[in-house]
Amino acid sequence: MTQALGVAILGCGLIGQKRSKALANTNLVACADVNESRAKALASGFPDCDGTSDWQAAVRRDDVDIVVVATTNDALVEASLAAVNAGKHVLVEKPAARNVKELDTLIEAVNRKGVQVRVGFNHRYHPALLKAHELMKAGELGELMFIRGRYGHGGRKGYDREWRANPALSGGGELIDQGVHLIDLSRWFLGNFTEVQGFAHTYFWDMPVDDNGFMILKTEKKQTSFLHVSCTEWKNLFSMEIYGRDAKLHIEGLGGSYGMEKLSFYKMLPEMGPPETTIWEYPRGDNSWKLEFDEFLEDIRLGRTPSANLNDAREALLAVEKIYKDSGYDHHT
Repeated sequence: MTQALGVAILGCGLIGQKRSKALANTNLVACADVNESRAKALASGFPDCDGTSDWQAAVRRDDVDIVVVATTNDALVEASLAAVNAGKHVLVEKPAARNVKELDTLIEAVNRKGVQVRVGFNHRYHPALLKAHELMKAGELGELMFIRGRYGHGGRKGYDREWRANPALSGGGELIDQGVHLIDLSRWFLGNFTEVQGFAHTYFWDMPVDDNGFMILKTEKKQTSFLHVSCTEWKNLFSMEIYGRDAKLHIEGLGGSYGMEKLSFYKMLPEMGPPETTIWEYPRGDNSWKLEFDEFLEDIRLGRTPSANLNDAREALLAVEKIYKDSGYDHHT
């Protein structure tokens, strides 16, 4: 029987903690965080796991095969680069970098080293989105026309003083935070975008980064994604509508504070009028992190490029950068 792969988690905040619960069939051997007590607290839940503030040492360990990078955005590339150069496979959280230039240094290193790197676009693995993608691939929608997507939350007291509000750490605001998820999902359904228009603005929060982002993204065939992300939503919201010539899909909710996840399938009848409607509800908890990591293990086993990879992150960041530039934001560090 082959020995289970060893994992190190860099960044032991909320996302690092979520990742630690989704590492089936592997051994978590090291947790690293600039706050050593946080690293030790996470490590204490796993047998023979070390908690440390020395993330470089964690990456170099002989018993580490996979590094999960769940740091603030400013450290994503530095930590991933160190892991790649040490010959480790990497799961790096979205957006994978603060900008395209930074990401390109990581892409070059990955091409040299030949390891597998997956980007944490876990929304692809939510059950309603998986089912929607399956229906689309099966041709149930006919030719796709456009997507309308909204994703937002209301922040919390002091939100504009957290790390995401500091452009040196985050690379931007709501557009680079939740916006990259909507861009990635839209590309997953429609393919590459050749035209990017949009506007990012700070309406409410006292911070130098945007709290709302508006996007119009078009493919070569003019299939269009009309997207809005917001941290002035007040009531958490996720809604994505995918329109084909024969049917429409509507994904709502992501579980928890976003409401129960639900997929509605509206199939046009030959006589048109009210569509034939099928609804799937997914009341169970969020299993996307586990499904995503399980697929990454398969990527590593087969030596295949992950389905959500650095090129997907690059395409999302290209759109984000274009909109920031057009909106007068300069987040380059």
